[in-house]
Amino acid sequence: MKKITLVLIMCVALVSCKKETPGFVSFSGKLSNISKTDTVFSLRSKEHTKEIRINKDGTFKDTLHVKVAGYYTLVMNNRNYGFVFLRNGFDLNLTADNNSFFQTTRYSGNGSNTTNYLIDQYKYNLAIGNTSKLFMLEKDAFKKELNSIKNGYDSLQKLHGEIDTMIVRINSKQNTELFNLLEKNYDSQHAAILQKMKTEESLSKGKPAPKFNNYLNYKGGKTSLDEFRGKYVYIDVWATWCKPCIAQIPFLKKLEKKYARKKIEFVSISTDNSSTAGSWDNALSKWKKMVKDKDLSGVQLYAGEDTKFAEAYQIYGIPRFILIDPKGNIVNANAPRPSDPSLEVLFKELGI
Repeated sequence: MKKITLVLIMCVALVSCKKETPGFVSFSGKLSNISKTDTVFSLRSKEHTKEIRINKDGTFKDTLHVKVAGYYTLVMNNRNYGFVFLRNGFDLNLTADNNSFFQTTRYSGNGSNTTNYLIDQYKYNLAIGNTSKLFMLEKDAFKKELNSIKNGYDSLQKLHGEIDTMIVRINSKQNTELFNLLEKNYDSQHAAILQKMKTEESLSKGKPAPKFNNYLNYKGGKTSLDEFRGKYVYIDVWATWCKPCIAQIPFLKKLEKKYARKKIEFVSISTDNSSTAGSWDNALSKWKKMVKDKDLSGVQLYAGEDTKFAEAYQIYGIPRFILIDPKGNIVNANAPRPSDPSLEVLFKELGI
């Protein structure tokens, strides 16, 4: 299941609201610490954009007709500065420091409670963060923390007094759906996180490196990781269809040439497979052709149908680089790329 993030309890659905009766919104305010280029900001929704001019002293004032009540973003110089909930009949005044706009934004006047509530709720969501830390808790602690979060949302509503009923209705629905989803998926997510933590621990520095065995060698025969004992091994996990992988090849070649007589082997493992090439025969042919056409150096290996090595290192995206020490232990299971200057700094620290 994809990660569930509490920040999603923002009123993203607010732009899908009922039509307004005739009327206008009065919108004014003052922005401190504006620059010479901060002369206009925009109010934007899916249905409407309104530009409002800012005076030299940072003040602004405008009247606008809102066709659809809802959530509008504030944008200045192509930066998303914040948001406001607008409904005809509102009389809003905004104050904010341009150097820390969202953190200092505050509204006053008729209708301000709703936006102030949304801002505080958004900050509350950010403070809670990703739900992975919730799923790490044991079940009783998880339920207790979930109830605490629910009470926090209730307290925010009470703190801001009268809030637009549409917002209350939408938020209540979203919150209920989210909390139900969290509770429903606790068991599977908790187990997955524990397994991930266990795997990450097994891949930490100094742990025995998971091995590959009998991978097809471009130069002939088969090769296993144990054959490189006594040397550092820098492994590049890649595929012929992977453009970011191919982009690293020139940098990798330079490293291989520079460290040719050092105590390190550069090993590239192709993960081309039948799903990306159409068949296993095609995958093998594509790998051989690219090794030849690009005159790839180092030790060129093909994993074929063996996925155990990639699974052991939790490789879900490539390129992936792994550094192993002469004793067969992990130095870095997610090492810097060849193009990253920090890689040679690491080599130097290791005395390579």
